[in-house]
Amino acid sequence: MFKILEARTLANNIFLMDIEAPRVAKHCLPGQFVIVRSHEDGERIPLTICDYDREKGSVTIVVQIIGAGTLRLSKLTTGEYLHDFVGPLGQPSELTKEPIEELKKKKIVFVAGGLGTAPVYPQAKWLHEHGVTCDVIIGAKTKDLIILEKEMESVSNLFLTTDDGSYGRSGMVTKVLEDLVTNEGHSYDLCITIGPMIMMKFVCLLTKKLEIPTVVSMNPVMVDGTGMCGGCRLMVGGEVKFACVDGPEFDGHAVDFDQAMKRSAMYRTEEGRRFLEEKEGKAHHGECAG
Repeated sequence: MFKILEARTLANNIFLMDIEAPRVAKHCLPGQFVIVRSHEDGERIPLTICDYDREKGSVTIVVQIIGAGTLRLSKLTTGEYLHDFVGPLGQPSELTKEPIEELKKKKIVFVAGGLGTAPVYPQAKWLHEHGVTCDVIIGAKTKDLIILEKEMESVSNLFLTTDDGSYGRSGMVTKVLEDLVTNEGHSYDLCITIGPMIMMKFVCLLTKKLEIPTVVSMNPVMVDGTGMCGGCRLMVGGEVKFACVDGPEFDGHAVDFDQAMKRSAMYRTEEGRRFLEEKEGKAHHGECAG
């Protein structure tokens, strides 16, 4: 059992939990995720790590209510317990593997959409702690859906935008990125984008035109989180990859977003899953993909 040290609402249908999990906190790095079960009979939910405190022994997750499992999770309060909290899973951000002195020479921009702000934060914080300053663009439909603003301001140069112009700049994240590069004198050696797949697709189309190498985090396609279910199967540079075991980070200019979005939509229905299993055979599952 894993104690909930804090549970609070961030925005409509979005909540934060700080979980007592010393062993996970000791080993996790930015970019990785955990599998959570709220109750013994609960759904296994893959969630990206938003923050961690090794001394305190805690890990922070941010969750959007999108189904019965996340709704049930949202009803737990401070002082109660999660049944399972497994991790860290997945590969850590490539940033954590680079020499710090090389990172300091790079100009890095993060582009986050909606809930994608949560997995961007630990990467920006990790860079800040190692003396590397980055730019962060956060986009949301309205002001009320922007999360972790103060936290992000403390670790980055922050640019906010809303689709309806209710806060910060007005327009999509792609407009802000293009304005920064073409009109405001910014240049970038690397872009890291996390958010809805359709957003990441258009960010990658723009960065390809701007000739900025781009990394995407494919955590939106995860279902099982262990490579068993096949829900996160995608094509990267013509090769089959599984976001939960090979990623979640990939070269954004090599990801087939159209195929990934089509497959994700099919995976939401029982008939769609049966069709994919029949069509793909053993390659449907990560454990058999090699």
